[in-house]
Amino acid sequence: MDFSLSEEHAIFQDMIKRFAEKEMAPLVDEYEEKGEFPHQLWAKWAEIGVLGLGYPEEFGGVPADKFYECILAEEFGRISQGFTSGIGVSSILVAPLVYKFGTREQQEKYLPDAIKGKKRFAVGITEPNCGSDVAAIQTNAVQDGDYYLINGAKIFITNGTFAEHTIVVAKTQKEHGKKGETLFIVDKDTPGFRVAKKLNKLGWHSSETAELAFEDCRVPRENILGEFNRGFYHIMHMFVTERILMAAMSVGLARACFEESAKYARERKAFGRPIGTLQATGFKLVDMAADIEMARLLTYKAAWLYNQGQDARKEACMAKCYAAEFALKAAIEAIQIHGGYGFMEEYPVARYFRDTKVLQIGGGPSEIQKGIVLQLIGFPDYTHGGLLQP
Repeated sequence: MDFSLSEEHAIFQDMIKRFAEKEMAPLVDEYEEKGEFPHQLWAKWAEIGVLGLGYPEEFGGVPADKFYECILAEEFGRISQGFTSGIGVSSILVAPLVYKFGTREQQEKYLPDAIKGKKRFAVGITEPNCGSDVAAIQTNAVQDGDYYLINGAKIFITNGTFAEHTIVVAKTQKEHGKKGETLFIVDKDTPGFRVAKKLNKLGWHSSETAELAFEDCRVPRENILGEFNRGFYHIMHMFVTERILMAAMSVGLARACFEESAKYARERKAFGRPIGTLQATGFKLVDMAADIEMARLLTYKAAWLYNQGQDARKEACMAKCYAAEFALKAAIEAIQIHGGYGFMEEYPVARYFRDTKVLQIGGGPSEIQKGIVLQLIGFPDYTHGGLLQP
């Protein structure tokens, strides 16, 4: 078994790491403080081709497998979780829905501008009264001639404040439950659509998050994405990618925790020696290094299965759950190693700590991930709230 990256993957990793350190790192503190996304990065990301990973060249894309996405999420996530969530949602999660399930006309209309960084995507699933149970959403769409009128609300929507296009899950046949949900592409200027509120968060301050409102939002029938009443199943396909993506982001954040802690442990002295040479601190670093390797291996196994066209649901859930839980542990240990300085905002480990918690929640909380795995390892009667069967 070979666990090393191919030459092509290694070259890409080196390029992405250097780009992130040069172009992204200097912006982090400023935009975390502003609570805004650095939109100047979209053009730069387009220039190096990372907005087109996995898309055909005819749309301006670059052929790539899941490993490339994992490398990007880890290296970018090491620098900024907020920045990474923006590009991850738009280019790795949502625009691919248009590529996979969209009509030729939809692909030609939306993908080129997304790959050029001129247009951004969001996805509207979670609602004020509905989270993990996608089958229970209340937003509905009623046909009105050649249009559908969408009414409802979505919350915790990454990129929601600025995305030009939002893919919205809505009930089209309420009596059919998850078999009566459809995806719609809602453009930002659609009558009846508005950003109700920009949300303030514990972490990911540079990722803009919104509550969206739909009041007789008039969407043309040609904006239905994928099969009518099959929206639930299309979203389940996206969740596998989301979990692999968030696992890789978690690995990146854990790496940042380790690297800052190791650096501090070499410089800080106590009892006449660097604290990294003291067992209490040194063993924390060893555990962090080992857990990073384990989380990365789980993540890349899930990505490998996905690349092979195999069912990666179980491994994606395991990777996301383990990596997210460990990232929080790594952040806690990083603050402990820094002592009082870890509690100060001038040290990046304070931001790492704030940013970790949502990794256990987004893309389905850890409890949902474990429930999915429980069913897939032989307990099909587990009560799961409708999430487990794509």
